[in-house]
Amino acid sequence: MALCGPATHRLSLVCSKSHARTRRPRKSRGSGVVHILAAYDVTGREGVQVAGYEEGQLDRPRWVGATPLSRLVGALISFKPLYSLLKLGARRVLINTAEKKNIPWREMTKEILESDVYKELESIQSPSVVYPDYYLNPFHAYDEGNLSWLAAAEAEAATLSMARRVVPGASSLHEANEIVRGNWLQAIEQHHLQYSGNSMIRDILDIGCSVGVSTGYLADKFPSAKVTGLDLSPYFLAAAQFKEKKRFPRKNPISWIHANGEDTGLSSNSFDIVSMAYVHHECPKRAIVNLVKEAFRLLRPGGTVAFTDTSPKSKILQELSPVLFTLMKSTEPFLDEYYLTDLEGTMREVGFVNIRTLLTDPRHRTVTGTVPR
Repeated sequence: MALCGPATHRLSLVCSKSHARTRRPRKSRGSGVVHILAAYDVTGREGVQVAGYEEGQLDRPRWVGATPLSRLVGALISFKPLYSLLKLGARRVLINTAEKKNIPWREMTKEILESDVYKELESIQSPSVVYPDYYLNPFHAYDEGNLSWLAAAEAEAATLSMARRVVPGASSLHEANEIVRGNWLQAIEQHHLQYSGNSMIRDILDIGCSVGVSTGYLADKFPSAKVTGLDLSPYFLAAAQFKEKKRFPRKNPISWIHANGEDTGLSSNSFDIVSMAYVHHECPKRAIVNLVKEAFRLLRPGGTVAFTDTSPKSKILQELSPVLFTLMKSTEPFLDEYYLTDLEGTMREVGFVNIRTLLTDPRHRTVTGTVPR
C-alpha cells in the first residue's frame, strides 16, 4: 500500500446504464488519455460510471529514477536524522488523513491489539520460511516493516484510507471502496471471460494478501471458488485469520498460507486466477520478476493473472507536491525500482499473452494477462 496524498481534483460520478464493458480510451481536452470504466460492486451489480482516469504526459513521475529531482529526494532521505523525521511525518499524515475522513484508525488498531489475535500466530506461522533481505527493510514507517503486530493492526485502516484518498469525490467510504475494488474485480472477471476459453474459476490465489482485505473481496466476487491468501508476514496472516473467523461462515472458507510469493512451494498449474494487489511497489525488480514467473508457473492454461498497483502514468501521482512525494519515498524503499520496471515486458518475456493495462482508478492500474492454452 502506498502513501498517497489527497487528490488534486474531484471525479465526476454519474449513474451508468451501459453494458458491462470497458470503453476505448479517448483523448481528453489536454494531452492525457482518459479511461472510462463502469464501476461495479463486489457482487457484480453495475453501480456508477467513473470518468476522469487521466494519464499524465510522462511515462513516470519526475521524482523517479536518475532525474535531478529524484537524486535530490534520495539525498534527503539518506540523511538519517532527516529520514527519521520524514518517517514520523509520513505516519502522521496517514493517520490524520484517515481520521479526518471518519476512518477510526486508532480505535481500529486498539481493537486488534487488545484482542486474541495473538493466538492465531502459532497455527499460521511456518518455521521453514526464510525472509528475503529486502523484506527485512524498514518501510511504511515501521522499523520492522511488515513483521510486527502494529503493522498488522493498522493495515485495514490504512487500506480503507487509501480507497478514500483515491476517490475523493465519492460520497462515502463505502462508495469509494465500491469503485476501487469493484473496478479491479471487474477487470479480472472481464479478462478471464474474454481470454480463458470459458474455463471455470475453481481456484484463486491472492499473493501478498496482507490482512486479507483483497482476499475477502475475491471470495465475495467468486463465491464458488476456493480462495487462498498467501503472505510473508505471519502477523498479517494471523490478523486475516482472526478477522475471517469473526464473520459469517463462507460456503468455501478461505485458506491462509505463510510463504514467499517468489517461491510458494505450491503445485504448478493449480490456479485459475492469481492476484497480487498493491504488492509490486514494495519489491525490488528482482523480486517483481520472480513473482511474475511464479504466477505463470502456478496458473493453469487459460488462467488469468492480475497485478494491481500504483500507475507510473497516473496524472495525479505525476503531479504530487514535493512534500508528498518525498514523504512517500521515505516509506517505500523500492518505489524507484518498481516504477522503472517494465511490468508488461516482463510478463511477455515470462510467457503471458493477452496483456492488458487499465487505469482502474485515478492512481492505480490493473495489468492482466493469460497463460496460453
